[in-house]
Amino acid sequence: MYLHIGNGKSVKKKDVIGIFDLDTATVTKTGKEFINRLEKSGAVEYDDDDLPRSFVLVEENKRIKIKLSRISSKGLKARALYDSFDREI
Repeated sequence: MYLHIGNGKSVKKKDVIGIFDLDTATVTKTGKEFINRLEKSGAVEYDDDDLPRSFVLVEENKRIKIKLSRISSKGLKARALYDSFDREI
């Protein structure tokens, strides 16, 4: 299963470590340092001109990455929960 994170991008649900609100995650010094460290290593991805509202922390190929999204963390969580239910087609 995949989680659509906006702007035509999706991530594998099994790779998702967490979904975070960008405003609250960057309030603390630790949060800022964590994001800055990943950004410096090239592990932050964003393909949109709008301001990001949340980020999805994923592990891809044994590497931690941040995928920024303009969708709120609440919206992404709802998508993740909704898509996890089995549906008949």
